[in-house]
Amino acid sequence: MQFSDEGYIIKTRRHGESGLILTVLTRSNGKISGYVKNAFSAKKNGIYQLGNCISLNAYARLEENLYSFHVDLQRAEAVNFMNDEAKLSALGALCELCNTCLPEKDNIGLFYNKIEDFFNNILEDNWRTYYSYFEFSLLDYLGIGLDLSECAATGSHENLKYVSPKSGKAVSAAAGAPYADRLFLYPSYIVEKKENPKPQEIGEVLKLTEFFLNKNFFQAHGLKFPENRANLRHIMQL
Repeated sequence: MQFSDEGYIIKTRRHGESGLILTVLTRSNGKISGYVKNAFSAKKNGIYQLGNCISLNAYARLEENLYSFHVDLQRAEAVNFMNDEAKLSALGALCELCNTCLPEKDNIGLFYNKIEDFFNNILEDNWRTYYSYFEFSLLDYLGIGLDLSECAATGSHENLKYVSPKSGKAVSAAAGAPYADRLFLYPSYIVEKKENPKPQEIGEVLKLTEFFLNKNFFQAHGLKFPENRANLRHIMQL
């Protein structure tokens, strides 16, 4: 079995004296892992950094075997994170969430575009927005997307202001007012596909995605929510 693809490095693990196990989130083959031999030469050492975009040729005798990778660097994305604690923390959280939540060898389709958007906009002032879009899209990919089309209590499509933590459905301003302290705020900029929300709005979205990822994926699978993601809003100052 042999194929070529491109994607982002999301995990590295040393194997033996000179080998490396890479986990890569690829455009066409989803999350895949493979072995790279002689990975620690001076010439190649900078390639195998979290977030770097690589092209790879993958080979395995049988589908269930670990792939052997031949890797070339496409874009050295890692350098865009190194001198910024918030960006580096966001990269760590993205890599950890993808590595834990995504199944092996599953074509992730349009979800890959949200990850690519994050990397493509990391030097922009609104890079946090693209991180929040990634997490919101991850909910949808995992099958725990929220129903934000109408009020769960009244069926109204107007004045939607909250999201219920129990149902994941939208709640109108009037219906939710008595319970406002127990509800999440409606993610208006996500629904309207805006790219310049206020920092507070981004923080509210990350509060919402953290809750539903933890409840509906991590707790459901008996897993601990990643510490680097749990601290992210504080580090991002949101």
